[in-house]
Amino acid sequence: MNYLRQVAAIVWKDVVAELRTKDIFSAMFVFALLSVLIFQFAFDLRVENVKQVAPGVLWVAISFAGVLGLNRSFALEKDKGSMEGLLLAPVDRSAIYFGKMLGNVLFMLAMEALVIPVFIILFNLPLYLPGVLLVVLLGTLGFAGVGTLFSAMAVNTRAREVLLPILLFPILVPVLISAVKLTGGFLDNIPLSENINWLQLLVVFDVVFIAIAFMTFDYVVEE
Repeated sequence: MNYLRQVAAIVWKDVVAELRTKDIFSAMFVFALLSVLIFQFAFDLRVENVKQVAPGVLWVAISFAGVLGLNRSFALEKDKGSMEGLLLAPVDRSAIYFGKMLGNVLFMLAMEALVIPVFIILFNLPLYLPGVLLVVLLGTLGFAGVGTLFSAMAVNTRAREVLLPILLFPILVPVLISAVKLTGGFLDNIPLSENINWLQLLVVFDVVFIAIAFMTFDYVVEE
């Protein structure tokens, strides 16, 4: 219970700080919204069946907006000098990781909660399906799980805004491909049995890489 309180305290700190400044959420939301708008107008002029490309557009918007949020996650701690305070606090280093990761998940879910209705209106697709929402949740969890670790690694470099996506996206290829395949399958009413391998890949990725991040975070922040 003490460990959970430590995690919750870090999440609460990030949420309160974000409510005051809105640095992370505003950047993610504006970028995702602009991406969806640009893609919609471009495909409306040149693509006959928008439904075929819509899953890719959705995850491009989510992933690139998510990188902006992850960049700011540890950068704010570093710039304000509070990262040292977190590391000196009498808490397990893994609690810092889970607290920051859950904070990033919450910010991304809040952004997606506003972007998805806009996406539905523009592309006229029923994204409020249980399967699609499950894929969004699992994809966001995997994205934030790996991204939080790499954000902690990149924050101490000079080119952290450039380095993070270079490190992150090659690792996230299984998540993005699985999410796009599953989202398209649910939109096309394809039985889950035909796409069960992609769902298994997404779940396994989340579990394995979050476990790896949990075990290595201590060494990352020490370096």
